[in-house]
Amino acid sequence: MTAEHIHIAVPPLCTRGPNTHPEGHAMYLLEHDLAQSRMHEDQAHAQAASRARRLYLAHRAARRAERAVRRAARASAAVY
Repeated sequence: MTAEHIHIAVPPLCTRGPNTHPEGHAMYLLEHDLAQSRMHEDQAHAQAASRARRLYLAHRAARRAERAVRRAARASAAVY
C-alpha cells in the first residue's frame, strides 16, 4: 500500500479556526451561566430532599423509640 492510498479523515471541528465572533463568545457565556444556574438549582433541590428524608427518618426513629418505651413500661407494670 502506498502513501497516496491512505486517507485519514479529519473531523470537521478540527478544520475550522477558533470561534472569535463576539456573538459566539457571548452565547458561550450565557450558556455557561444558564448551566451553572441549573446546577445550583439541582443542588438546592437535592439538599432539600436530603433534609426532608433525614427529618422523616428522625421522626420515625423517635416514634419507634416512644413505642418501645411504652411497651417496656407496660411489661414492667405487668410484672409488679
